[in-house]
Amino acid sequence: MVAPGSVTSRLGSVFPFLLVLVDLQYEGAECGVNADVEKHLELGKKLLAAGQLADALSQFHAAVDGDPDNYIAYYRRATVFLAMGKSKAALPDLTKVIELKMDFTAARLQRGHLLLKQGKLDEAEDDFKKVLKSNPSENEEKEAQSQLIKSDEMQRLRSQVLDAFESGDYIAAIAFLDKILEVCVWDAELRELRAECFIKEGEPRKAISDLKAASKLKNDNTEAFYKISTLYYQLGDHELSLSEVRECLKLDQDHKRCFAHYKQVKKLNKLIESAEELIRDGRYTDATSKYESVMKTEPSIAEYTVRSKERICHCFSKDEKPVEAIRVCSEVLQMEPDNVNALKDRAEAYLIEEMYDEAIQDYETAQEHNENDQQIREGLEKAQRLLKQSQKRDYYKILGVKRNAKKQEIIKAYRKLALQWHPDNFQNEEEKKKAEKKFIDIAAAKEVLSDPEMRKKFDDGEDPLDAESQQGGGGNPFHRSWNSWQGFNPFSSGGPFRFKFHFN
Repeated sequence: MVAPGSVTSRLGSVFPFLLVLVDLQYEGAECGVNADVEKHLELGKKLLAAGQLADALSQFHAAVDGDPDNYIAYYRRATVFLAMGKSKAALPDLTKVIELKMDFTAARLQRGHLLLKQGKLDEAEDDFKKVLKSNPSENEEKEAQSQLIKSDEMQRLRSQVLDAFESGDYIAAIAFLDKILEVCVWDAELRELRAECFIKEGEPRKAISDLKAASKLKNDNTEAFYKISTLYYQLGDHELSLSEVRECLKLDQDHKRCFAHYKQVKKLNKLIESAEELIRDGRYTDATSKYESVMKTEPSIAEYTVRSKERICHCFSKDEKPVEAIRVCSEVLQMEPDNVNALKDRAEAYLIEEMYDEAIQDYETAQEHNENDQQIREGLEKAQRLLKQSQKRDYYKILGVKRNAKKQEIIKAYRKLALQWHPDNFQNEEEKKKAEKKFIDIAAAKEVLSDPEMRKKFDDGEDPLDAESQQGGGGNPFHRSWNSWQGFNPFSSGGPFRFKFHFN
């Protein structure tokens, strides 16, 4: 009996006729089996049933070596090969079994099934027909008839595939090939044909999948590796392209097309690696130059132009060149409106240019496509905070200094503006009122930005002099009329200036 969880049980669920393996009985004399060979066969049988495939295979190798005319040894070794997924190795053993014992229908059925999977329909049909003529069991007859019907259907579909392909109806050809390859799963030629159809229909990634399978099914398939490499290259994946073309050259170092393609991919790959290293080092101008070289090296494939511009956009943004960053990022987004990297980099450039509404819009669009990106979330919060600040008093703007200005720069800017906008400098009543307001704002800006604690609050989006933004409410400690500044000396921290105030 077969153990429910054994390897043979699992094989039997796919190939019912394989169950003959465990229950097959034979006489030592009939098969010419000596005691050592019989021992190897029995031990191998137990190991196979226990799922110890490598050990079972060793025993059947020894049995074949001990008796090269023992069809049971070949059959059992073939079964282990199949359990290990090595159908190519199993096929010669099954052929040897049939040569040694022509009426062994189980081996012929199994070989026919393998040939059908390989797409060798004529050879498979020949095996199934011979099974039907060799006085098979009821189950074997049923299996052979079923496989013959399936093979006939594959023959019909193959004719339809070729007609559709020759007429340029690649969608129909793909549909027929899908059905065939459900049965002829190991047919390398059919997979290569479907790959060609996918290429014609503009679906290179599906083509790559079939070509990778074909490269494993057919020995020394340099053509498949070459096509895979060129497809990856056209998709902009230069690293995978380089890896696949190297596989082609491993098989044939003199392959002309692979070698020419290898030189092109290697050159491009070197430029991109160099540019990325420069970005990591913060050398953004040099990195920009490298990516410009990438576009010149491969101008015919749009993917490399887009990716290069995306990285140039990033370099300009990080190098605080907002005008250039906005221009290049916008070019990328015209080609790829959902490019999250370009949206983030352009948003950062907009922030530098104090275009807060535009920055918020870019961050929100980026967040729609990548809601878990912390950088986007933080950038959006910052843009919203700065927009809110810009709608009130912006102390940096009032003093005309950058947000990263040092205290010394802030004091210097304050002194200059306080001198310029001191109300005593104006005689016209209306101008004096305007100057008073300006002077108060200048003094408030100096008060906030020269105090580390208040400045931090302001940078976090809270105006420490605005009553509405204070948690505890209360009045604005800095909201005073001009009269309350009487006697105030904006240059009290030193300097040659002294003012006297005269009020009516």
